[in-house]
Amino acid sequence: MSVPNDLGLPGALPERDRLALRRWMLLSIVAVFFAVAVGGITRLTESGLSITEWKPVSGALPPSSDAAWAAEFTKFQQIPQASSTHAGMSVSQFKWIYWWEWFHRNVARTVGLVFAIPWLLFMVRGRIPRQLRVRLTALPLLTLCQGALGWYMVQSGLVERISVSAYRLTAHLGLALGILAVSVWTYSELRERSPAERHDPMVTSRYWRRALLGATALLGITVLSGGFVAGLRGGRIFNEFPLMGGQLVPPGYGTLTPWWSNAFENPAAAQFHHRVLAIAVATFILTLAWRARGARLPHPVQRAVYAFGAVITLQIALGITTLLLAVPVPLGVLHQFTGVLALTAALVATQRAVASGATAMATATV
Repeated sequence: MSVPNDLGLPGALPERDRLALRRWMLLSIVAVFFAVAVGGITRLTESGLSITEWKPVSGALPPSSDAAWAAEFTKFQQIPQASSTHAGMSVSQFKWIYWWEWFHRNVARTVGLVFAIPWLLFMVRGRIPRQLRVRLTALPLLTLCQGALGWYMVQSGLVERISVSAYRLTAHLGLALGILAVSVWTYSELRERSPAERHDPMVTSRYWRRALLGATALLGITVLSGGFVAGLRGGRIFNEFPLMGGQLVPPGYGTLTPWWSNAFENPAAAQFHHRVLAIAVATFILTLAWRARGARLPHPVQRAVYAFGAVITLQIALGITTLLLAVPVPLGVLHQFTGVLALTAALVATQRAVASGATAMATATV
């Protein structure tokens, strides 16, 4: 049996392959979410520089003796962060941050396997349709690049800095979001249509398709701006809302030169921009959710827009609470997790809106 899908003509993808690929994408999405959450914990606990070497294979095993732990601790003591952020740390305290980074790296290794092994099996068996080969082949390659980029990020904090580069941290986050976006879009694309949907001629208007594409792009930029806030420790200053330092524009906003560097290297400016973007994007998305009530939209698109608005509402509430409490680790991780969830909801809503036109045209040709 085969079903209409968005990958070509109706019946192009066998039901068995569609279900198998969709399960793989769901597992991949869960793996990326988990990796992002663990990465957030690693960052907020200042654990990311505790392992000073990159050993893709042998590094999967932790130190197995007191001498091995002492050797790792000695390496850590040679980096600037050891004498600043972690000054006076004991071996037992070092083990705590080491375990978090070790766990983070092994989660990343597992994510790589989640993408690589099924891809290899599907390719060998010829179960990946031609329309998806380039896209799905990119996923294991991107996860390999993500590992290399993660080490490139760590390197920036081992010599002269006491933390990793905000640019590299944001690039690391951005690549994770790119991997997630491909997985979520494909998962949604492989969704089984109900009989009513397959015979429903309703098409999402160009306005709604463009609006949702724009909202998704703006949300992605907002999440990435949060990467600079995190990299600059910008969430631990101006822990008030809606003003910053009693002003609309915070003190010290434009102190760096050249002027454009403030957005990426000035903690006050980074937090201000993240706030403005978040409020503007949330307003836009909630307006779309409100207007969807009376809009002529396919039911799956309408439900997805409502879900998008609900997650954004939760994310704004979490963001303000996290800021006011000066970023406690549980809330900081939850805020990051919900930001990724919001982007997932945006991608699902956008994919369904884009696909409704393709489904309607395909139905018309049957």
